[in-house]
Amino acid sequence: MDRHGVDMQVLSLTVPGVQADLVPEDALEVARSANDHLASVVAEHPTRFAGLAAVPLQDPAAGVAELRRAVSELGLRGALVNDHTQGHYLDDERYEQFWSTLEELDVPLYIHPGAPKLDHWLVEEGYPELAGATWSWASEVGGHALRLVFGGVFDRHPNAHVILGHMGEFLPFMRSRLDSRYEAIDTGRTIKRRPSEYIGTNISITISGVPSGATLAGAVQEIGADAIMFAIDYPYEYSELMTAGFAAADLSDEDRQKISHGTAERLLKLPTD
Repeated sequence: MDRHGVDMQVLSLTVPGVQADLVPEDALEVARSANDHLASVVAEHPTRFAGLAAVPLQDPAAGVAELRRAVSELGLRGALVNDHTQGHYLDDERYEQFWSTLEELDVPLYIHPGAPKLDHWLVEEGYPELAGATWSWASEVGGHALRLVFGGVFDRHPNAHVILGHMGEFLPFMRSRLDSRYEAIDTGRTIKRRPSEYIGTNISITISGVPSGATLAGAVQEIGADAIMFAIDYPYEYSELMTAGFAAADLSDEDRQKISHGTAERLLKLPTD
């Protein structure tokens, strides 16, 4: 961090985390252990680290209780889930109280890839390069986020906030198409706003793993710097690559300040000193 000019990192349990194939009791034990350990690390370096809680959504009530404990007692800044939990996506009605608790606590939910795969995509057949971080994870998590949009989660929970990594898992660059297809295709399902309006308001992004100034410029034009945060995706990505890419991006001073720290400080309530 010191070598690459990173003042603070927000830490979380790595994939697949508690979205692994765990029974509810084991998921709760793993989440509590991980959150206790993370809180102790943050307490040792409070100006350098913050944390996102693991939540055992195999049992939604236990997930709500652990979220409340992690934020209110341990001081973690939100939660992170690795996509679906054993095939249950977050638009499922079983998670209504979880969304209400996120709103009540005023903390964001980071949806990250990495849950065990549910099915086999034939398009990946013979091309392992397409699986995981190169392509399929972004499609899977972007689709999960769209389930929240089209499923009305943000209409029922207007103050809920989701963070997507990897430059938004394709979504910022599909906003206009989402709108045109929503208007053209009658599915019998309606939402209160155009699909594009949820991306950049209820949904913010990080630039993790995408060290491209041109891509960042496009994201700023689409959703604005107030919805974008610098991130590295360490240890899976190289700190020097991400910091150099961000430094070279053609940004206004105001947007650079927002993306480098301001947006994260606001959404995650990070210390500013």
